[in-house]
Formats: sequence, C-alpha cells, structure tokens
Amino acid sequence: MGRKRVFMNEFLKTCLVVCPMLFLAGFVDSVAGGGGLISLPSYLFVGIPIHIAAGTNKVVNGIGTATAAARCIRSGKVNLSAAIWSAGGALVGAAIGARLALWFSDRLLQTCVLVALPVVAVILVVKKDFGREAEGTRRWTSGQERSLSVLIGLIIGIYDGMIGPGTGTFMIMAFTLVLGMDLLTASGCAKVANLASNIASAIVWIIGGKVMWKLVLPATICCVLGNLCGSRYAIRGGSEKVRSMIFVVLGLLFVKMAYELLT
Repeated sequence: MGRKRVFMNEFLKTCLVVCPMLFLAGFVDSVAGGGGLISLPSYLFVGIPIHIAAGTNKVVNGIGTATAAARCIRSGKVNLSAAIWSAGGALVGAAIGARLALWFSDRLLQTCVLVALPVVAVILVVKKDFGREAEGTRRWTSGQERSLSVLIGLIIGIYDGMIGPGTGTFMIMAFTLVLGMDLLTASGCAKVANLASNIASAIVWIIGGKVMWKLVLPATICCVLGNLCGSRYAIRGGSEKVRSMIFVVLGLLFVKMAYELLT
C-alpha cells in the first residue's frame, strides 16, 4: 500500500508539471507550429528518459494535431488538395530524414538550423506582406500546386525525420511563400501534413515500446484543450496573430539550438 501511495504521489507531481506545459504546447502548435519546443522538455524536466519522452510526445502531439487539423478543416481554412499531397510527401520525407540522421552528427544538423533561423527571421521582417490574405488570382496551375505541395512535404519531412523541432512552423512558411496562401490557410495545411509525419513516427515509437501510456490520457486531454483554444485564437485573430506567434517560435527554436551547441 505504501509503495502504491508513493507511486501515485510521484505520478500526480509529474502530471502537475507536464499537463500545464502540454496545454501551452498545444496552444502554440495549433497557431504557428513548434509545440514540441515546449512539450518535449517538460517530459525531460520530470526525469522521463529521452526515448520514452520522445515516444510519449509523438503519440500525444499526434492526437492534438489531429484535433487542430479537424477544426481547421471544419472552418474551411484548409486547401485540402495541397494538404493531402503534402502529407504524402511528408511521410516519405520523414522516413528519408530518419535514415540521413544516422549519417550526420547532431552538431552539424543543429548548426545548419542555427544559421538558417536568422535568415528566416529577416525574410519575415523584410517581407511585410508575408502571410496576408491571398490574392484572388492563382499563382500556379493545379498540377504545379500538387507538385510543389509534395515537394514541401518531402523536404520539410526530411527535416522532421532528422531534427524535428519547428516542423509545423517551417511548413506554414513554405505554404505561404511558395504557394501564396494566407497564414490561416497555410497553418491548416501544415496541420494536415504534420499529422502524417506524426502518425508515422508514433507508430515506430509504439512498436518499439517507448510510450509511457499512463501519462498519455491526462497529457492528451491538456494538449487537445490547448489545440482547441489555439485554433480558435488563430481563426478569430487572423493572420497577424499567427505571424506574431511564428516570431516567438523561431526565437525559442534559436535559443534551444544555441544552448544545446554551447553545452
């Protein structure tokens, strides 16, 4: 009985730390991507081993992303054709990226991202019309749009397989800059595409037995609530709020990468 009580106390302490952070991660992820920058460290903070933390994080985030994607689809803020084709590319890209990660060192990959992030930030600052409501004329034909969507999913899926953090944010930017979508539509498409890579990754972790199932339910509830609140915030706030949140996520990602390289 005493051992069971100690176990329950430790589990409750874990939930008290992890669950609020998962709500925040879900909120940020549904607006601008990058929720993994908040959720994964929260698991590690309470002493969960890295592989268990990564597996649990993928399962929980996958469910949360599915919730946000469904809400975006219902609101009409998704280009379904682009999203589905990109999801197919992301599945293949994530598999390729996981293989490439075996050949390159973590330090080299993180350095590449660290160099790229300021460039991305400068693009956002200089391009004042970035992510504003898309114009009525089509930039690409239907066939070109499908091809570019697959390419976006493939390239960023490779990044997701190799490194991971900020995948949703980079997808939003790619849909906006390449396909000329407004930020809300781009965010919805990114949710669908990112969901595909999350599902593929989650299956791998589940098969490998690297999921803390007793934490999945409470963490998922908080993550889903965060996603629901975040998607409502994005839909009601328009592109400007999504744009602001992207700056926050890029800043967090830069700090995270720099800290890991320095330590």
